[in-house]
Amino acid sequence: MAIKYSEKSREFHLYNKEISYIIKILDNNQLGNLYYGKRIHHKESFSYLLEGGMRPLAAYVFEGDTNFSLQHTRQEYPSYGTTDFRYPAFEIKQKNGSKITCFEFEAYNIFKGKKKLEKLPATYVENEIEAQTLEIILYDKLIKTRLVLSYTIYKDLPVIARNAKFLHEGKEEIVLTKAMSCSLDLPDYDYEMVHLAGAWSRERHVKIKSLEQGVQSIYSLRGTSSAEHNPFIALKRPNTTEFEGEVYGLSLVYSGNFLGEVLVDTHGTSRIMLGIHPNMFEWRLKENERFQTPEVVMVYSDKGLNGMSQVYHKLYRSRLARGFWRDKVRPILINNWEATSFDFNEERILKIAKAAKDLGIELFVLDDGWFGERNNDKAGLGDWYVNTKKLPAGIVGLSKKIEEIGMKFGLWFEPEMVNKDSKLYRSHPDWIIHTPNRTASHCRNQYILDFSRKEVIDYIYEAMSKVLREASISYVKWDMNRYMTECYSVVKIAENQGKVMHEYILGVYSLYEKLTSEFPYILFESCSSGGARFDPGILYYAPQGWTSDNTDAVERMKIQYGTSFVYPISSMGAHVSEVPNQQVFRTTPLETRAKVAYFGAFGYELDLNNLSKKEREIVKRQVEFMKAKRELIQKGIFYRLVSPFENNINSWMVVAEDKSEAVVGYYKILNTANDGFKRIKLQGLDSNKKYYINEDKQNAFFGDELMFAGIPVKQEELCNNGGDFSSIIYYLKEE
Repeated sequence: MAIKYSEKSREFHLYNKEISYIIKILDNNQLGNLYYGKRIHHKESFSYLLEGGMRPLAAYVFEGDTNFSLQHTRQEYPSYGTTDFRYPAFEIKQKNGSKITCFEFEAYNIFKGKKKLEKLPATYVENEIEAQTLEIILYDKLIKTRLVLSYTIYKDLPVIARNAKFLHEGKEEIVLTKAMSCSLDLPDYDYEMVHLAGAWSRERHVKIKSLEQGVQSIYSLRGTSSAEHNPFIALKRPNTTEFEGEVYGLSLVYSGNFLGEVLVDTHGTSRIMLGIHPNMFEWRLKENERFQTPEVVMVYSDKGLNGMSQVYHKLYRSRLARGFWRDKVRPILINNWEATSFDFNEERILKIAKAAKDLGIELFVLDDGWFGERNNDKAGLGDWYVNTKKLPAGIVGLSKKIEEIGMKFGLWFEPEMVNKDSKLYRSHPDWIIHTPNRTASHCRNQYILDFSRKEVIDYIYEAMSKVLREASISYVKWDMNRYMTECYSVVKIAENQGKVMHEYILGVYSLYEKLTSEFPYILFESCSSGGARFDPGILYYAPQGWTSDNTDAVERMKIQYGTSFVYPISSMGAHVSEVPNQQVFRTTPLETRAKVAYFGAFGYELDLNNLSKKEREIVKRQVEFMKAKRELIQKGIFYRLVSPFENNINSWMVVAEDKSEAVVGYYKILNTANDGFKRIKLQGLDSNKKYYINEDKQNAFFGDELMFAGIPVKQEELCNNGGDFSSIIYYLKEE
């Protein structure tokens, strides 16, 4: 790993054993990009990679020079209006109304390790030898503002983490109207854009489309990263597969409004930008004030989409997620929501918990309905004190009784929301986000608290922490069940309303930081109507998230498959629920429901007392299997084998880092008449090792056989007699 600066050519070369990234200081003292991709040998100059020349209708930087136009130059962090007509990475509105800037190279810093971002989540290092960072400092002398572009390259991963920071030193106020986290110019557009799109209950479906001239974009203006689009873009070559070929991934470590776009210009270059959405964003900077963008994590892989994903998995599992639970296997839990909804009392809860304990489940989670006057979704949100009509012994007493049964206890909160029918709203009606003299829209009968205000966050923190201090709580499910409308903070002046959406997210982060700092041994799971805020920003505070409210096994194959493009399976809450499924009303075998959910943070979402004796025995075996294999599943290397978006089957697997064992899931979605023979070819094994399959020690197979010839899938070995929604798990163990 190295970052080198060549004085003569004025070039920076960031490289490790897998990647190179080359930046050049251009003739106008701005920054250009010469190369990003597979590692190349270092030399003193790569200037031959800087293209130029006269083109019709081009505007040129220097008088009398028809070779240098920013319109035809690949840049690092471009502006608009000084010979470049493409979308810019940033815009600054000045007192005279101009948005023209000129940030020129001033200095640079190279140092070991990585700095922490102010008020924002980001990847990190535990030892400074893990990474090296380059800061390039640019200065606009007219508006007296510095721009610091930061690049961190990790030693052992093909990763570059980027961010930008503006520091204003002038006496005249400036206004940031756009500040993307990164911009990346590539020399051609022979790519397909991969992104993760959907809606509630079908989050993060894989979408692929060829780039064309113009702009292709994804976004959220919902106040969260959203179920509709995840803050992630990949560009892959058309021939790139899961296992071969070139791909660039960009992932934004942020949980609010975002914009990701790929602009292909008329001469075939591609510009990728990712960051906070400029709509609804306006950030004023007075003298000595600054603005920090969120981080973008860029991954380059020449080993296909799986290669890219495995890098994200390793980095996000070990250098984004933090705290006590980062490296620990997750407890197997049961959540009461699908079993009881709001209709429960202590007796019913304890009955479910006792049944769960008998089957080996380790954690009971009490969901919505335990607080205030919360008997339906019309009342109680914001009143974080126990409803003693339902729970006479309170959360303190219930948690003690759950622990006496032999289980840990977890609790649901929705701290960012309030119902109008609540003591909190009646006391503080001005605490919700709403525009004066306009109707405030509701969703699920709830309104959003103004988390851009410190006094609101402090109140919620005190209410939540009181519950967490007094009771014995090992797990918190943090929900967020609506998008933001009528965005306005009644305590802010007109000029600062463009800060509200970003300050809201900073407020969410600050509350997470306060709670996780005071209660470091509590496992926090994020939730947002399922997966509407499943993003790297939240993963920094909560090492797992509720992947989707849709718990149907067939739908979950697609949701978990798409989520795995960026996120480690240890971060995906995945539960076995009742049938017919509450979201799609499908009936799937109990075995298949578990075999899908194994590949995640495993649990149950049903009333175990309603199961037959035979079904309870199946659950008991499932729990035993997960306890035996969760270390491997949650920490191993994940491979997607067959896509459910393209096939009637789905398959994936996890391999131990030392390749001594593996777990493979194979799923047939619908039965077909007189179907052909099937084989599943594995990945990631040691070609020279022999493996037993499912404890059959009479037969062993070399890793190369299993990867290149494959495992014949026998109809009779699938659950449900090989019918609809059938499945099998293969466990491989080194001989």
